Amino acid sequence: MAGHRRGSWVVALCIALCLAVLAGCGGDPVPDAAAGDVRRLLERRAQAVLDGDEKAYDRTERPAEGAPDLFERVEEVPLDSWEYRLTSLDRSGAEATANAELRYRIKGYDCAPVTAERTLTLRRRDGRWYVIAERPAKKSGEQLWDQGRVRAEHGAHSLVLGVGRRAAELRAQRAIADRAVPAVRRAWPGKWPGRIVVLVPRSLDGMAGLLGAPASGYRGIAAVTTGEAGGSTRAPADRVIVNPDAYGVLGDFGKQVVLTHEAAHVATRAQTSPATPLWLSEGFADWVGYRGTGRTAVQAAPELRRSVQRGQLPGALPEDDDFGFAGDAAQLAGAYEGAWLACRMIAEQWGEKKLTDFYEAVGARKQRSGAVGAVLRDVLETTPEDFTARWRTYLRAELG
Repeated sequence: MAGHRRGSWVVALCIALCLAVLAGCGGDPVPDAAAGDVRRLLERRAQAVLDGDEKAYDRTERPAEGAPDLFERVEEVPLDSWEYRLTSLDRSGAEATANAELRYRIKGYDCAPVTAERTLTLRRRDGRWYVIAERPAKKSGEQLWDQGRVRAEHGAHSLVLGVGRRAAELRAQRAIADRAVPAVRRAWPGKWPGRIVVLVPRSLDGMAGLLGAPASGYRGIAAVTTGEAGGSTRAPADRVIVNPDAYGVLGDFGKQVVLTHEAAHVATRAQTSPATPLWLSEGFADWVGYRGTGRTAVQAAPELRRSVQRGQLPGALPEDDDFGFAGDAAQLAGAYEGAWLACRMIAEQWGEKKLTDFYEAVGARKQRSGAVGAVLRDVLETTPEDFTARWRTYLRAELG
């Protein structure tokens, strides 16, 4: 790929650490000249990655034995930008450790850079600095290429990036993602880019590494979507991260529902805010996932059905804590099922437009307290007490 231009590049390095030379108890900080050399090194490294120029990249490093080849690992990732911003430099003679922000964009998907904290080990030789190793900073999540060579599958509405997965598996994932996006468009009238990035790591541990969290918190969870709720339309595209251990045991129908659910989260993120309860955001995403499939409440809500048949009808809509991944599996399933049926009830009894209006109106509120009650009154012309009573009646009718 030498000489092939992969995107525009900008390397801006903000030098936050200056080594001070002190006289007595005072003195002005004097910048270490090494910082300028390191800045130029990272500038050349970024340009080489973007240009696909392996020879130029090799001239920036003297890798330690067994160190991963970053250039090879990102070769298939369609990068639009790649830059390092130096935040600190700790030098000891010919050795140094640099902390930097890596900012990159995936072409056609990210409208603003994704930021990752990186630590680079450096060594000076023959008057020049070289990168010995690059890794995620401490307490920072991994990037997919930290786990191995990335393979890319380009779809009409999606980009699937995988590590340690067979090509056929990634192509199948691409087909599912390409069906998910139009399904969300049919259900959600709000503006969104209409495309998703799906990351498929090698294992559950790989998923946890990308999220910077313990694997135990995601065991049994088929996929999650990153990104802040209520994010600006200028924010980077969300990443749908698949747990291959849990996702892989699903049938074709289950896989489609999961990816459509996650695509709905991507679509609604700008209209999802701290005022939005999880029963609404998760219930709506499930409603989109099941919409048009013909799946009945009995088929899709087995855990809640067992509770209803035991006479244990929920007294209230699920609380946010009920959706914790590390909690009881049955409670988690029941929370999702109850949330889905609440949104399904709104779509059936008030209409699909009222459901999307309700979602947007709740997300537009400035705070959680009183948000749902006010919008129930304004959009659905009901009260929280009446809505809850209708939901409980609906559960009994659908699952009893």
